[in-house]
Amino acid sequence: MTQPAYVQGTLDTLLAADGTVGPAALSLADTTFVVLDLETTGGAPDGGGITEIGAVKVRSGEQLGEFATLVNPGEPLPPFITVLTGITEAMLRPAPPIETVLPTLLEFLRGAVLVAHNAPYDVGFLKAACARHGYPWPNPRVLDTAALARRALTRDEVPNRKLGTLAQFFRSPVQPNHRALDDAKATVDVLHGLIERLGSFKVYTLGDAIEFAKAVTPAQRRQRHLADGLPHVPGVYIFRAADDRPLYVGKSKDVATRVRGYFTASEKRARMSEMLTAATRVEAVECAHDLEAEVRELRLIAAHAPPYNRRSKFPERIVWLKLTAEAYPRLSVVRRLAEDGATYLGPFSSRRTAELAAAGVYDAVPLRQCNHKLSLRSKTPACALAELGRCPAPCEHEITPEDYDVRAALPFRSATSGDPGPVIEAILARIEALSGRQRYEEAAVVRSRLIALLRALIRMQKLDAVTRLPELVAARRDDKGGWEIAVIRHGRLAAAATSPPREHPRPTLDAAKLTAETVLPGFGPVPAATAEETERILAWLERPDTRLVETSGDWVSPVRGAARFIGLLNRAEVADSSVRLSVTDRLDDARSHRL
Repeated sequence: MTQPAYVQGTLDTLLAADGTVGPAALSLADTTFVVLDLETTGGAPDGGGITEIGAVKVRSGEQLGEFATLVNPGEPLPPFITVLTGITEAMLRPAPPIETVLPTLLEFLRGAVLVAHNAPYDVGFLKAACARHGYPWPNPRVLDTAALARRALTRDEVPNRKLGTLAQFFRSPVQPNHRALDDAKATVDVLHGLIERLGSFKVYTLGDAIEFAKAVTPAQRRQRHLADGLPHVPGVYIFRAADDRPLYVGKSKDVATRVRGYFTASEKRARMSEMLTAATRVEAVECAHDLEAEVRELRLIAAHAPPYNRRSKFPERIVWLKLTAEAYPRLSVVRRLAEDGATYLGPFSSRRTAELAAAGVYDAVPLRQCNHKLSLRSKTPACALAELGRCPAPCEHEITPEDYDVRAALPFRSATSGDPGPVIEAILARIEALSGRQRYEEAAVVRSRLIALLRALIRMQKLDAVTRLPELVAARRDDKGGWEIAVIRHGRLAAAATSPPREHPRPTLDAAKLTAETVLPGFGPVPAATAEETERILAWLERPDTRLVETSGDWVSPVRGAARFIGLLNRAEVADSSVRLSVTDRLDDARSHRL
């Protein structure tokens, strides 16, 4: 085992401490690398199994030191490892165990970038050994020569990315032989060859090299300048095409950091790669805080329908369940609200969900299910539901409009604006009756209807409670010591601001109110904004650290409203999910038997 007799802080460490240039920005020529290779027993990285360690420290093409030692793995050495490496158990018996070697190795690694060929394998063994023997892993920056080669070399140049192939390609005087130090020396030559090649890709710094080694597409690498100059603030970012069309809209707590993420290997979505190819600039809209960013994102997507936002490609198809205002009311699924005296429930994200909730209502109350406009003077032939006793047959005047309203329509109206108890209890009774007759599949269907109905009732009553308020002002502490302030009018975000730290928030709050948007509400539970916007606002208001500052009225919900059934809804959803998982398992079993 040989190593330098001196210990000196590396240039990259000194520069980072000076605060001028961090390690990632340091040029590759000035970066200190420890190129490492391990030989193992071939098992999993469980903290043991290391038989040999070889490492070479280099900077600017100059070798600074070597580290080499055999390691007693504390376990039998498989014969094929002896054949492969030439290492025998007799050679390992007097060698030190890994817990003795680790302190010296970690000191050798200190302040340097760790380089290895197929680095995850070697790093995995070292991390496991540190964890097993109580040594903190220093978490160095890691550069993988195999990954770099995959990005920098073509198949025409090298048939594969094995260390032996690369060492021969770069004319290394040391050929790999499955001994740690020789393999590490060969990897040094491969590293230097790759660094020369990286210049043609305009990769000159450590940070660029680490990113280059990842699976970044050419479009990402070519377009990453679009992230330059963006602010590190909460806000909305808009990728725009050459004709200034919005291609994609997103939001983040830190716009600059988030946009840079689109140009790294973590971004793997094919549609984003296509979008980046078409983008020519990124526009940032600074926001006071996260809530404003969320709301602005929703509004911009709704206004511009950017082609690469999924919400634009598959827009939310809002529908409502309407109890008509006529002599014998009926349920109808509609797209729009109208001031026509009808009772509405929603919004639902799809027609199917609305029809599922309607089926739940039919399970509870005897509302007619036909689409005819019934006359009080003439009769209409009855349908099969009347013959089955599932409809009171208002078409044949078997029930008066007054009795029909009390028995069928009034429970639905009460459920939407007040107490849904009678409707919910009737559905539960039907579920129990079906279960008692062991008709479990039918009971599960009715439970799905209950879930759809309860979700809609709870959602609408929550929305209605906040949208009734002409103005609500709330605030919450931010992580810098200031206050995030929101002025909400009829469920719409009318103004947003952030007060500076160590200053009283009242002046900022008063200014926000004075400059807030004038909101003229329309009709219905969400009269001034989309349901999604109001729900985002509700989620922010319901956070435990949010404080209500002012309200222009009482923010209240019905005493016996739908919210009291939240526990029931949660249990029903868990049961419904379990049934679906069970069905999926049965289908998977059937498929496997067929195979």
